[in-house]
Amino acid sequence: MTRRYWNIRFEELLAAGVHFGHRIKKWNPRMAPYILISPKSKGTHITNLIRTAHFLAEACHLVFYAASTGKSFLIVGTKKAAANFVVRAAIKARCHYVNKKWLAGMLTNWSTTETRLRKFRDLRAAQKTGKLGRLPKRDAAILKRQLTHLQKYLGGVQYMTGLPDIVIIVGQHNEFTALRECITLGIPTIGLIDTDCDPDLVDLPIPANDDSRRSIRFILNKLVFAICEGRSSSIRNL
Repeated sequence: MTRRYWNIRFEELLAAGVHFGHRIKKWNPRMAPYILISPKSKGTHITNLIRTAHFLAEACHLVFYAASTGKSFLIVGTKKAAANFVVRAAIKARCHYVNKKWLAGMLTNWSTTETRLRKFRDLRAAQKTGKLGRLPKRDAAILKRQLTHLQKYLGGVQYMTGLPDIVIIVGQHNEFTALRECITLGIPTIGLIDTDCDPDLVDLPIPANDDSRRSIRFILNKLVFAICEGRSSSIRNL
Protein backbone atom coordinates (compact mmCIF):
# COMPACT_ATOMS: atom_id res chain seq x y z
CA MET A 1 0.00 0.00 0.00
CA THR A 2 1.44 3.37 -1.02
CA ARG A 3 2.20 6.06 1.51
CA ARG A 4 -0.43 8.83 1.47
CA TYR A 5 0.19 12.56 1.69
CA TRP A 6 -1.75 14.57 4.25
CA ASN A 7 -2.27 18.26 3.60
CA ILE A 8 -1.11 19.99 6.79
CA ARG A 9 -0.47 23.66 6.12
CA PHE A 10 1.47 25.95 8.47
CA GLU A 11 -1.14 28.67 8.03
CA GLU A 12 -3.74 26.33 9.54
CA LEU A 13 -1.47 25.37 12.42
CA LEU A 14 -0.81 29.03 13.21
CA ALA A 15 -4.48 29.99 12.91
CA ALA A 16 -5.41 27.21 15.34
CA GLY A 17 -2.82 28.39 17.89
CA VAL A 18 -1.20 24.96 17.92
CA HIS A 19 2.21 26.51 18.57
CA PHE A 20 1.44 28.22 21.89
CA GLY A 21 2.94 26.33 24.82
CA HIS A 22 2.98 26.93 28.56
CA ARG A 23 5.01 29.43 30.52
CA ILE A 24 8.69 28.55 30.64
CA LYS A 25 8.69 27.69 34.35
CA LYS A 26 6.10 24.92 33.72
CA TRP A 27 7.91 23.15 30.91
CA ASN A 28 9.08 19.55 30.84
CA PRO A 29 12.77 19.42 29.71
CA ARG A 30 12.00 16.30 27.67
CA MET A 31 9.99 18.54 25.36
CA ALA A 32 13.16 20.43 24.32
CA PRO A 33 13.41 18.72 20.89
CA TYR A 34 9.89 19.91 20.07
CA ILE A 35 10.31 23.54 21.14
CA LEU A 36 11.36 26.21 18.68
CA ILE A 37 12.02 29.25 20.87
CA SER A 38 11.36 30.42 24.41
CA PRO A 39 10.98 34.22 24.19
CA LYS A 40 12.12 35.82 27.43
CA SER A 41 9.83 38.80 26.88
CA LYS A 42 6.62 36.75 26.98
CA GLY A 43 7.90 33.85 29.03
CA THR A 44 6.03 31.29 26.92
CA HIS A 45 7.45 28.38 24.98
CA ILE A 46 6.67 28.11 21.27
CA THR A 47 6.28 24.68 19.70
CA ASN A 48 8.23 23.90 16.55
CA LEU A 49 5.47 23.63 13.93
CA ILE A 50 7.73 21.76 11.53
CA ARG A 51 7.86 18.93 14.04
CA THR A 52 4.14 19.25 14.75
CA ALA A 53 3.34 18.91 11.05
CA HIS A 54 5.70 15.94 10.75
CA PHE A 55 4.28 14.01 13.70
CA LEU A 56 0.68 14.88 12.85
CA ALA A 57 1.25 13.51 9.36
CA GLU A 58 2.77 10.36 10.87
CA ALA A 59 -0.27 9.99 13.11
CA CYS A 60 -2.60 10.44 10.14
CA HIS A 61 -0.70 7.73 8.23
CA LEU A 62 -0.94 5.41 11.21
CA VAL A 63 -4.67 5.82 11.84
CA PHE A 64 -5.46 5.66 8.11
CA TYR A 65 -3.80 2.26 7.70
CA ALA A 66 -5.17 1.02 11.02
CA ALA A 67 -8.71 2.03 10.03
CA SER A 68 -8.31 0.45 6.59
CA THR A 69 -7.59 -2.89 8.28
CA GLY A 70 -10.54 -2.66 10.66
CA LYS A 71 -8.68 -1.63 13.82
CA SER A 72 -10.64 -0.06 16.68
CA PHE A 73 -9.94 3.33 18.26
CA LEU A 74 -10.61 4.88 21.65
CA ILE A 75 -10.42 8.68 22.01
CA VAL A 76 -9.89 9.96 25.56
CA GLY A 77 -10.24 13.60 26.60
CA THR A 78 -12.03 14.64 29.77
CA LYS A 79 -10.82 18.21 30.25
CA LYS A 80 -13.45 20.87 29.63
CA ALA A 81 -11.75 22.23 26.51
CA ALA A 82 -11.65 18.78 24.91
CA ALA A 83 -14.78 16.92 26.06
CA ASN A 84 -17.25 18.09 23.40
CA PHE A 85 -14.76 17.79 20.54
CA VAL A 86 -13.92 14.25 21.64
CA VAL A 87 -17.57 13.22 21.36
CA ARG A 88 -18.00 14.83 17.93
CA ALA A 89 -14.78 13.34 16.61
CA ALA A 90 -15.60 9.86 17.90
CA ILE A 91 -19.11 9.87 16.46
CA LYS A 92 -17.93 11.09 13.07
CA ALA A 93 -15.13 8.51 12.87
CA ARG A 94 -17.13 5.72 14.53
CA CYS A 95 -14.70 5.43 17.42
CA HIS A 96 -15.21 4.70 21.09
CA TYR A 97 -14.66 7.58 23.47
CA VAL A 98 -14.36 8.68 27.10
CA ASN A 99 -15.06 12.36 27.73
CA LYS A 100 -16.00 12.23 31.39
CA LYS A 101 -14.07 10.81 34.34
CA TRP A 102 -11.87 7.85 33.46
CA LEU A 103 -12.89 4.90 35.62
CA ALA A 104 -9.72 3.36 37.04
CA GLY A 105 -9.16 -0.11 35.62
CA MET A 106 -11.39 0.47 32.61
CA LEU A 107 -8.83 -1.32 30.43
CA THR A 108 -6.54 -3.16 32.85
CA ASN A 109 -9.53 -4.70 34.64
CA TRP A 110 -11.48 -5.39 31.48
CA SER A 111 -13.59 -8.19 32.98
CA THR A 112 -15.10 -5.71 35.45
CA THR A 113 -15.72 -3.22 32.64
CA GLU A 114 -17.50 -5.94 30.63
CA THR A 115 -19.73 -6.64 33.63
CA ARG A 116 -20.58 -2.95 33.91
CA LEU A 117 -21.32 -2.76 30.19
CA ARG A 118 -23.67 -5.76 30.37
CA LYS A 119 -25.45 -4.09 33.30
CA PHE A 120 -25.68 -0.88 31.29
CA ARG A 121 -27.15 -2.65 28.26
CA ASP A 122 -29.63 -4.57 30.41
CA LEU A 123 -30.84 -1.38 32.10
CA ARG A 124 -31.18 0.41 28.76
CA ALA A 125 -33.22 -2.48 27.39
CA ALA A 126 -35.40 -2.50 30.50
CA GLN A 127 -36.04 1.21 30.12
CA LYS A 128 -36.88 0.97 26.42
CA THR A 129 -39.27 -1.93 26.92
CA GLY A 130 -41.00 -0.26 29.85
CA LYS A 131 -39.90 -2.82 32.45
CA LEU A 132 -38.54 -0.12 34.76
CA GLY A 133 -41.93 1.58 34.78
CA ARG A 134 -43.58 -1.59 36.09
CA LEU A 135 -41.29 -1.82 39.11
CA PRO A 136 -42.04 -0.28 42.52
CA LYS A 137 -41.14 3.43 42.47
CA ARG A 138 -38.23 3.05 44.88
CA ASP A 139 -36.65 0.19 42.93
CA ALA A 140 -37.19 1.98 39.63
CA ALA A 141 -35.58 5.17 40.98
CA ILE A 142 -32.48 3.26 42.13
CA LEU A 143 -32.07 1.57 38.74
CA LYS A 144 -32.62 4.84 36.88
CA ARG A 145 -29.84 6.46 38.92
CA GLN A 146 -27.56 3.55 38.07
CA LEU A 147 -28.46 3.91 34.40
CA THR A 148 -27.70 7.64 34.47
CA HIS A 149 -24.33 6.99 36.11
CA LEU A 150 -23.40 4.28 33.61
CA GLN A 151 -24.53 6.41 30.68
CA LYS A 152 -22.35 9.28 31.87
CA TYR A 153 -19.15 7.29 32.25
CA LEU A 154 -19.59 4.35 29.89
CA GLY A 155 -21.86 5.75 27.20
CA GLY A 156 -18.95 6.27 24.82
CA VAL A 157 -17.68 2.69 25.15
CA GLN A 158 -21.03 0.89 25.33
CA TYR A 159 -20.36 -0.95 22.06
CA MET A 160 -16.72 -1.79 22.82
CA THR A 161 -16.38 -5.59 22.86
CA GLY A 162 -12.68 -5.76 23.67
CA LEU A 163 -9.58 -3.70 24.25
CA PRO A 164 -9.00 -0.96 21.65
CA ASP A 165 -6.20 -1.29 19.11
CA ILE A 166 -5.14 2.38 19.33
CA VAL A 167 -5.88 5.03 21.96
CA ILE A 168 -5.80 8.76 21.14
CA ILE A 169 -5.21 10.87 24.25
CA VAL A 170 -6.01 14.58 24.53
CA GLY A 171 -4.39 16.10 27.63
CA GLN A 172 -1.68 13.93 29.16
CA HIS A 173 -1.95 15.26 32.71
CA ASN A 174 -5.71 14.80 32.89
CA GLU A 175 -5.59 11.35 31.31
CA PHE A 176 -2.54 9.97 33.11
CA THR A 177 -4.44 6.96 34.52
CA ALA A 178 -5.70 6.03 31.06
CA LEU A 179 -2.20 6.44 29.63
CA ARG A 180 -0.68 4.24 32.32
CA GLU A 181 -3.22 1.51 31.59
CA CYS A 182 -2.32 1.62 27.91
CA ILE A 183 1.38 1.39 28.77
CA THR A 184 0.72 -1.59 31.05
CA LEU A 185 -1.26 -3.41 28.35
CA GLY A 186 0.99 -2.41 25.47
CA ILE A 187 -1.78 -0.58 23.62
CA PRO A 188 -0.31 1.94 21.11
CA THR A 189 -1.05 5.57 21.98
CA ILE A 190 -1.19 8.84 20.07
CA GLY A 191 -1.10 11.93 22.27
CA LEU A 192 -1.39 15.69 22.01
CA ILE A 193 1.73 16.75 23.87
CA ASP A 194 1.99 20.28 25.26
CA THR A 195 5.25 21.80 26.51
CA ASP A 196 4.57 20.63 30.09
CA CYS A 197 4.13 16.96 29.09
CA ASP A 198 6.43 13.96 28.80
CA PRO A 199 6.61 12.90 25.13
CA ASP A 200 8.31 9.62 26.03
CA LEU A 201 5.13 8.25 27.62
CA VAL A 202 3.22 8.01 24.34
CA ASP A 203 4.14 5.99 21.27
CA LEU A 204 3.44 8.80 18.81
CA PRO A 205 3.53 12.34 20.26
CA ILE A 206 1.95 15.28 18.45
CA PRO A 207 3.50 18.47 19.92
CA ALA A 208 0.59 20.88 20.18
CA ASN A 209 -1.37 23.11 22.54
CA ASP A 210 -3.67 20.78 24.48
CA ASP A 211 -5.59 23.55 26.26
CA SER A 212 -6.89 25.58 23.31
CA ARG A 213 -10.22 24.50 21.83
CA ARG A 214 -9.06 25.59 18.38
CA SER A 215 -5.89 23.53 18.63
CA ILE A 216 -7.68 20.43 19.94
CA ARG A 217 -10.37 20.70 17.25
CA PHE A 218 -7.78 21.11 14.49
CA ILE A 219 -5.72 18.07 15.53
CA LEU A 220 -8.76 15.86 16.06
CA ASN A 221 -10.27 16.91 12.73
CA LYS A 222 -7.11 15.83 10.92
CA LEU A 223 -7.06 12.47 12.68
CA VAL A 224 -10.78 11.93 12.13
CA PHE A 225 -10.44 12.69 8.42
CA ALA A 226 -7.64 10.11 8.14
CA ILE A 227 -9.66 7.50 10.03
CA CYS A 228 -12.72 8.09 7.84
CA GLU A 229 -10.56 7.87 4.70
CA GLY A 230 -9.11 4.62 5.98
CA ARG A 231 -12.54 3.13 6.65
CA SER A 232 -13.72 4.19 3.17
CA SER A 233 -10.60 2.68 1.65
CA SER A 234 -11.33 -0.68 3.26
CA ILE A 235 -14.89 -0.62 1.89
CA ARG A 236 -13.71 0.24 -1.64
CA ASN A 237 -11.22 -2.65 -1.54
CA LEU A 238 -13.83 -5.26 -0.61
